[in-house]
Amino acid sequence: MSAALIDARDLHTYYDDSHILRGVSLRLRAGETVGLMGRNGMGKSTLIRTLMGLVKPRRGTILIDGRDMTGAATFRIARTGIAYVPEGRGIFASLRVAENLSIAARPGIDGSVAWDIPRVLQLFPRLAERIGNGGDQLSGGEQQMLAIARALVTNPRILILDEATEGLAPLIRDEIWHTIRLVRDSGIATLLVDKTVAEVTAVADRVMVLVKGETVFEGRPTALMADADRMHGWLGV
Repeated sequence: MSAALIDARDLHTYYDDSHILRGVSLRLRAGETVGLMGRNGMGKSTLIRTLMGLVKPRRGTILIDGRDMTGAATFRIARTGIAYVPEGRGIFASLRVAENLSIAARPGIDGSVAWDIPRVLQLFPRLAERIGNGGDQLSGGEQQMLAIARALVTNPRILILDEATEGLAPLIRDEIWHTIRLVRDSGIATLLVDKTVAEVTAVADRVMVLVKGETVFEGRPTALMADADRMHGWLGV
């Protein structure tokens, strides 16, 4: 079994006095896709924000490549080869599509340039058609494509997607899921938050379910799907 790229142990994260994460641990190995699921407000986004250094855990440890990065600045965590697509996309609305991509494009930490701008424009033809448009001139689905494309041109080892298909039209969702499969098949490790259980369980090697900031399930998707009663209780499906 390969060593973990991310090894987060016993994380306890608070917002003021609210105890959000309660002893959550997460491991992500090279080339692995992990689905992180749970109802709204169960701590999924807080876990991602903690991993990325946007929120500091009060207790616990975050190792990246075996190196303690607990409490490190977000830009230092990103420099380890992690690309993060946040809920809400976070594109630069005042910049053109081309500019959003060009300011992010760089070789990976291993020197790889496999994901360059021509490749992501081939992946998302809509962006190629709107290459000169501003970010605020794109539809919600096109903005999500741009956010993912911008993450990919950093040539990451790890891609973190927080609710990448939330609120999108069905055809756009299908296109995003197709992209997620291509990313997985390219060997990029992926941590994926999404409420679409059927799609997450179809693409993930392992799944985690959070309930009130605690891990209630971690294992193969088939094991989760086999327990319909617990899955309904945890996820409402």
